[in-house]
Amino acid sequence: MPFVLASAALIFGLPRVAPFFFKRYGNRVIVPEIKLVFASIFLLMWLGERAHSHAVLPAFVLGLALSRHFEEHRKEEERLRVVAFAFLTPFFFMKGGLNVSLGAVWANLGLLALLLAAKIVPKLFGVYPLARRYPAPHGIFTTLLMSTGLTFGTISSLYGLNAGIINKTQFSLLITVVVLSAIIPTAIAQRFFQPEIA
Repeated sequence: MPFVLASAALIFGLPRVAPFFFKRYGNRVIVPEIKLVFASIFLLMWLGERAHSHAVLPAFVLGLALSRHFEEHRKEEERLRVVAFAFLTPFFFMKGGLNVSLGAVWANLGLLALLLAAKIVPKLFGVYPLARRYPAPHGIFTTLLMSTGLTFGTISSLYGLNAGIINKTQFSLLITVVVLSAIIPTAIAQRFFQPEIA
């Protein structure tokens, strides 16, 4: 219950508090505005851990709630992105990679191919009708890029492993599928369907 209440309070409260806080304390060497965002995320992570849940969904919704503010303050968005991609993201993916068993992946190549097809093909058919209509004439390029998936797949797989829902072999296959589903469509899009830059 504290996790749900804190999530709701941050999602609805932080977008209202942030403009005042950022205006009052922003643009300082210690970047307190970025610390406020990360303090909120770490609070969600801590409460999620205590509730045997995961903070990814409320953190994602919190990001959506703050998106308008960061759209108006690009400098703060760039700072937040640098810290996230340079510091947090590598540790997250390293944690996932260290739990992968290559032997389990190699022993289940047929199942791996089946899972990969089950992940990519429905996305292709789901995205292409809209991509063909709106970002034309680059519908296939857009479809391939939109058919990737990495973060949520990795997070849900890690949660399943930590909660004992799946075993290490299943985790290894899921993570491999998630990684391949990000690499293969992107590589095909860039190799064969890359739009020409005027």
